[in-house]
Amino acid sequence: MNPALLQPAAVLLAAGASSRMGRPKPLLEFHGETFLDRQIALFRAVCAPVVAVLGHAAPEIAAGLLNADLATLVLNPQPARGQLSSLQCGLRALPPCSSVFFLPIDSPGVQPGTLRRLLAALHSSPESDIVIPRHSGRRGHPVLMRYTLIPEFLALAPSATAREVVHAHLGTTLYVDVDDPAIHLDIDDPAAYQALLAEVRP
Repeated sequence: MNPALLQPAAVLLAAGASSRMGRPKPLLEFHGETFLDRQIALFRAVCAPVVAVLGHAAPEIAAGLLNADLATLVLNPQPARGQLSSLQCGLRALPPCSSVFFLPIDSPGVQPGTLRRLLAALHSSPESDIVIPRHSGRRGHPVLMRYTLIPEFLALAPSATAREVVHAHLGTTLYVDVDDPAIHLDIDDPAAYQALLAEVRP
């Protein structure tokens, strides 16, 4: 199938134990939505399919979602193996696609315009394999990669990290400056979550 006729996909990584948070991060509320509901709606506007990888507390998380029908929910049977194992579960669940976003659940505030800019940058730069957003000189999420890299991620050993593939393609990585500080969000513990809520209160 011609990749030019395919749509981008997204893999949302929501299988972690949320041990430092003390409760499932996918169900934390931000702007009236759960983190995961917000991510699903965000990516569903530009991607098909959207795959959300669950692991720890999967039944509770699935039951707490309002946008579950907009995503394919995939279970990582061994989430303790780490984020790479979740990414591999999500990639295996994808049908043919043109490109793939991936994003951890810790980043609930990415703006829709950021996704559109990354997609436009990849489309206009055929020599690039990976597109990464940058704000104020710092890289962030989500990462966007061409579908041709999927086999490289799937071939990684359990002890590896996704960064190994990213680093192997530094020469074909495009950094795109965006006006979106939310690409740096990393909500790991109650203090970070309370700081996030304090920023958005009127």
